[in-house]
Amino acid sequence: MSRTFELLQRLEKEQELTAPTAPVHAPASLQAVPALEPTDHHSLLHRMGEEEVVKLVQRVFRAADGPHVVTFSAVQHGEGTSWMCSSAAMTLANQVNASICVVDANLRTPSLHRYFGAENRLGLSEAVVQAGPIRGFAQQISGSNLWLLPSGVTGSQSLSPLNSEGLRVRMNELRTEFNYVLIDAPPANLYADAITLGRLSDGIIMVLQSNSTKRETALKVKESFEAAKVRLLGAVLNKRTFPIPQGIYEKL
Repeated sequence: MSRTFELLQRLEKEQELTAPTAPVHAPASLQAVPALEPTDHHSLLHRMGEEEVVKLVQRVFRAADGPHVVTFSAVQHGEGTSWMCSSAAMTLANQVNASICVVDANLRTPSLHRYFGAENRLGLSEAVVQAGPIRGFAQQISGSNLWLLPSGVTGSQSLSPLNSEGLRVRMNELRTEFNYVLIDAPPANLYADAITLGRLSDGIIMVLQSNSTKRETALKVKESFEAAKVRLLGAVLNKRTFPIPQGIYEKL
């Protein structure tokens, strides 16, 4: 846990050193974007975001005896959890010959289906209350080894599925059916869903946003994970506005 604490300290220093400018958001889609000049600021941010994802996949999922079911959760809204989770899933799918399922468990504000250009008519919300194999509620992405389990259409109307026994059953089924499962959870500082999902997975990755996430709030969330006996796999810094020295990544 001390390594995550050190990363939070680095985050605080960055907040102090960086001028207060409007935050630059991560790409709204994972589809290809036109090539930009190397000096373009948005292009630089995009490349740094991709580097962050590659390092995350290597250190967490490709490590010996690494976790196979991982929950992603930000501290608060708008910190890029869905982008980070979907990007990690696509990166991992390109590196391994294994089945991967990315799950949208953010029932209040689902968005993963938009990243993949998929429909959200059937998904997790239906799976926990209806019978049938879990793959019947998921969608395979372009014939690849990557699958998407959207939130489902009832997600915005009922949040009870995340507190049901059906969720536990489906999580066990996901673990059996797929080699890797990546879960997009709601912000941990606002809802208890991240802890619920963290208990059913192998651990949680905290998504911190450069120039936005408050160190005190992040530490509070970290402590709530520890109190709930949820394993904190690490933290990843998203939307950073200048390169971070390689040594800092070693703190993950």
